[in-house]
Amino acid sequence: MKYILVFGAGKSSTLLIDYLVKEAAANNWYITVADITPAPTLFPSGNVIHSVVLQPDNETDRHQLIAAADIVISLLPPTLHLLIATDCLQYKKNLLSPSYIDESIAALHASIKQQGLLFLCEMGFIPGIDHMNAMHQIHRIKANGGTITSFKSHGGGLISPESDDNPWHFKMTWNPHNVVLAGKDGAVFKENGAICQLPYDQLFDPNRVILIPDLGFLAWYPNHDSLHYMPLYGLHEVPTFIRSTLRYPEFCFGWKNVVELKLTDATRQYHTDGLTLQQFFQEHFAAHGFGEWIEKQLTARFAQTKQLLEKLQQLLEVEQEANEDERKALQEFMMVDNKGELMDVNLDSIKTQAAATVAGQMHEANLSMKQLFFLGLDDDQTLINKGECSAAEILQFAMEQKLLLQPADKDMVVLQQEIGYELEGQQHIASSSLVIKGEDYVHTAMAKAVGLPLGIAAKQILLGNIRETGLHIPVMSSVYEPVLLELGKNNFHFEENDTTIP
Repeated sequence: MKYILVFGAGKSSTLLIDYLVKEAAANNWYITVADITPAPTLFPSGNVIHSVVLQPDNETDRHQLIAAADIVISLLPPTLHLLIATDCLQYKKNLLSPSYIDESIAALHASIKQQGLLFLCEMGFIPGIDHMNAMHQIHRIKANGGTITSFKSHGGGLISPESDDNPWHFKMTWNPHNVVLAGKDGAVFKENGAICQLPYDQLFDPNRVILIPDLGFLAWYPNHDSLHYMPLYGLHEVPTFIRSTLRYPEFCFGWKNVVELKLTDATRQYHTDGLTLQQFFQEHFAAHGFGEWIEKQLTARFAQTKQLLEKLQQLLEVEQEANEDERKALQEFMMVDNKGELMDVNLDSIKTQAAATVAGQMHEANLSMKQLFFLGLDDDQTLINKGECSAAEILQFAMEQKLLLQPADKDMVVLQQEIGYELEGQQHIASSSLVIKGEDYVHTAMAKAVGLPLGIAAKQILLGNIRETGLHIPVMSSVYEPVLLELGKNNFHFEENDTTIP
């Protein structure tokens, strides 16, 4: 019998555990799930699994569990990965994780290799499935003689349209701490041969969008360091390389406001015992110039709207005067473009565009306040009661209270990748899109997309089909081929297209 140890029984564990229980029954394996507060009611019934309560800093119990395992899967927060990784090295155990490789884990590479172990990280959805599908496509294109000219990967966890019922167009489907911290270090990527760096306050642009089949336009913001993956993907010199996170445009619009209002700040501390959300917002905004922000964001928008309406009124007066003179109906009239050349412009089109612009500005002004009120701007009932907290921690609390996934809610994960390449002098775009929807608030799409790759990889390692050693992410065909194959059998189907560019 072989023993699988899973650290963490949170939101992302449910489908992983379901999968492991099914495979354990077929392969004579046994599963132990260790967590601070396990939720055994979420586990499938059977005699191949049990849960234990474990404080991560309890070295004796932690060592005992790891020593008895054949493979370890960690779903713990990234701050605890080094603890688990060091123990796995000590007891010579293979380790799987969905989290990014940080500097502390990277420093263990030589020791992992020397021990003949495999530490397979970034093995969830993003990162994980994005790596595997990207490498599958890149290797296919190169094998056919193509030269990669651009790489774009956009993905994220969102609320499914049928459960989208709040002004943020967002609900918590995974670690809320990561949502609040996203983008704080800015982002760097490569586009058209230029290295682009965006600071935190410029990341969340709601107008930076991409069209997703059957979903419409979603906004994207670049991930922290896309350049890091260029050599790992074998794309050292590609002119464009972008990895990004997808959100609904309204979320990016609202989060840009959140950043400007310093609600993600982690420096100043607030006394939250007995403090309501309304009182926190009042105290925070008083310290950070909420009135000035309102003046800048809202009054300025209405001033622009007023100017636009005045210009539109002038055009209407010109049209009316011309009609009265019976010279021309002026359904079309002559204007000068920015090059000084005459052009025909349809007045009805101008009126329509102006009306749309006015409506858009008024919508943005309204949305700004709706989103803040939804988070608790006027909530005098919800007590925070968390002792000394930063604004970022209180924001996380507010989001957990207000943007909670409800029992019947469905989430979804979306991944779209576009690879530009040249073959025999012709330019092509190879695109692949994946949309997976959850079943309910327990069996979420995010849990499926994070858990299944981990479970499949663990199975392949235990069966001896993956024999790599060292510290890796899933960019090798020996890993991604069997995992993608089984994901396909579990309804992870990419919609693929190859378009020739004239």
